[in-house]
Amino acid sequence: MYDYIIIGGGIVGLSTGYALTECYPHAKIAIIEKEHRLAHHQTGHNSGVIHSGIYYKPGSFKAKFAREGNEAMISFCKKHGIAYEVCGKVIVATDPEELPFMDNLYKRGLQNGLNVEKIGVEKLKEIEPHVRGLGAIRVPSCGIADYKGVSQTFARLIQERGGDVHLATKVEKIYDRGDGITIETNRGTFQSHFLINCAGLQSDRVAKMSGLGTKAKIVPFRGEYYELIPEKRYLVKHLIYPVPNPDFPFLGVHFTRMINGEVHAGPNAVLSFKREGYKKTDFNFKDFFEVMSYSGFWKMAMPNMKEGINEIIRSFSKKAFLLSLQRLIPELTESDIVPTHAGVRAQALMQDGSMVDDFLIDSNQRSTHILNAPSPAATASISIGQAISEQVPQPPNLKSYSKPIEKRKVSI
Repeated sequence: MYDYIIIGGGIVGLSTGYALTECYPHAKIAIIEKEHRLAHHQTGHNSGVIHSGIYYKPGSFKAKFAREGNEAMISFCKKHGIAYEVCGKVIVATDPEELPFMDNLYKRGLQNGLNVEKIGVEKLKEIEPHVRGLGAIRVPSCGIADYKGVSQTFARLIQERGGDVHLATKVEKIYDRGDGITIETNRGTFQSHFLINCAGLQSDRVAKMSGLGTKAKIVPFRGEYYELIPEKRYLVKHLIYPVPNPDFPFLGVHFTRMINGEVHAGPNAVLSFKREGYKKTDFNFKDFFEVMSYSGFWKMAMPNMKEGINEIIRSFSKKAFLLSLQRLIPELTESDIVPTHAGVRAQALMQDGSMVDDFLIDSNQRSTHILNAPSPAATASISIGQAISEQVPQPPNLKSYSKPIEKRKVSI
């Protein structure tokens, strides 16, 4: 019998397991992951950005956890020798109509307690000589990190402290037996006093298995990237983002320096016909039917139809994708970019068509479920893990354990 079982071996599940080992050093903890390796889905396809929290509504979990998580992630990487770099970011206005939005974003950054600076064309040229813009916001606290390395370090620390990591273990059924949770998998049955669902793209299905009624459904959006050829990497010095369109719920294509020296450009945002569909040809009838028959999807899609069509065009047309990149770096040519990996974002969508724009965490007596944790979840993962560990019930045999670390007061 485990004290805590965490379903999902991505960075949020692993950070939660790590936080529990800090809070309850002798608790029995297990990670259950259906893939043959950790950090295989959203974490493994992450752009690697350490976000600041500038985009998020003041007072939201995203704003709070991104700001706290930025510092915590940098400290963790430094302590454990994980590759990272605080390179900074510029958010660039390329059109006069974007300047008021840029001003609003700057004010939001200040409200979120961030060190941000509005800069003009000359300063922008000093920072990013090849970028065209009318002005920008400089965010020096942003950076890049090896999130797979972070995840592997979490797993190693969990195991060193007596926890178990079960790979290639797919959850099939979940039962509440009264005195605990029983989890049936393809590799046997597990029992736990408490369940924590960090299943990402499958989180709503795991919640349903456990008996939690949730109105949110995961809708997968694939984000496709191009990569600058090595000879053109000099065009990008830091992280370069556009001012986001306030009428579209994604950030727009941007340039990201990767920790291995590559420079990626993207993503777009297109509906994926498979929850874990990283290729255009990936298709799963169950996943597709769930989305198409969900009224919330159509309520979201219809008002965003124009932008959605543009995203699809960019998915199939390299020239169209290039045009969006040239708004920021005009000298890019079609031969300068080549296709690279794609990622899939697990976006929780409500029945009224609204996208859940914050981290969504729900609980019942024997389980806690992270039902919406897209970007900046990797940045915020340490803070999310700490918050979860401070809210779950104490192990029933706490008296036989050494005294737990004193908890902070955090509401989720």
